[in-house]
Amino acid sequence: MKVRTAACAVAVAATAAFSAVAPNAEAAPAKPAGHQDVSKLASTLAKRLGARSAGSYLDPATGRLVVTVTDGTDAQSVRAAGATPRLVDRSGADLEKAKAKLDRSARIPGTAWAVDPATDQVVISTDRSVKGARLTKLKAVAGKLGPAARIVPLKGRLGTLDGPTMLDGTAIYAGASGGTARCSLGFNVFNGARHFFITAGHCTHLSATWFANQGLTSRLGSNTGHANVFGAGGDYGVVEYDTGGIHVWGTVAGTRQFISGSGDPFVGESVQRSGSTTGVRGGTVTALNVTVTYSSGETVNGLTQTTACAEPGDSGGPFYSGGTGLGMLSGGSGNCSVGGTTFFQPVAPVLRDFAFTLWDTPQP
Repeated sequence: MKVRTAACAVAVAATAAFSAVAPNAEAAPAKPAGHQDVSKLASTLAKRLGARSAGSYLDPATGRLVVTVTDGTDAQSVRAAGATPRLVDRSGADLEKAKAKLDRSARIPGTAWAVDPATDQVVISTDRSVKGARLTKLKAVAGKLGPAARIVPLKGRLGTLDGPTMLDGTAIYAGASGGTARCSLGFNVFNGARHFFITAGHCTHLSATWFANQGLTSRLGSNTGHANVFGAGGDYGVVEYDTGGIHVWGTVAGTRQFISGSGDPFVGESVQRSGSTTGVRGGTVTALNVTVTYSSGETVNGLTQTTACAEPGDSGGPFYSGGTGLGMLSGGSGNCSVGGTTFFQPVAPVLRDFAFTLWDTPQP
């Protein structure tokens, strides 16, 4: 059975630093009772001070609202309102001018900027794609702003969080000779630090890079540097997710079945499989440790034979029994109109060999 592959994409967050309150500030009155009080006070003072203030922030050490000001008159007004004033060099108007300069001259994909009242600066955040000429340009613009701006790196890539949902059995795509290839995701897994999916090795042999869509614009990740086996050692490949915005779950596509563990198949066991061409189909295990020589000439050892049907594009998709994951579709004969025979690569040895754990969260 000919099979194909694809991939998907993933998100990031930035952190802000807090600076201490001016050392000569007066002793503070009782700290505000809660969010409503602090929010109302911040809003009131923002309207009163306008562009004269660079903003306010909650001091985590005291629990008090700190408001930036540039003169003594505004400091007195802030103190009288129940907040702590902090004298700074730059007003809100000054920092908005800095932001406007960035808006005109440094709109680069992978960047974000905002006023940080705690440091009285515009903080320019950059993801890992901002490098080379892009980073040089950004640094040049930021350099002209002097101490009013600073650049901080973000982890990963900036992106919206409306990326694809990748379940066990979801279609995956890759560029291949003669066009686009499609396969099916086997199981989502992780190793305690990084996240991956397992599929058929004859799929990952087609391409290292995988996507969630046929147009190959929604990247999932890469097989580079990871297991890519198709032959005597079996039929499996590992792809590491490397893109933000991907929604990944341990549920089988087309079902609400959560795969909570793995096991070894046995003859006579009732099994199901899910694939991107024919959806969910069922059958029975008829043989273990099968050696198959496909019509293309490759001989694969250690497969499990079943009566579940499948068709091109289902390759790599999961076999399971209840909540137990058993393997990934390797190949077979026939189709789901006349019936057929299929073979799958057992998943338990792959999980053990690479210290993988099945994804531990079902789709909500």
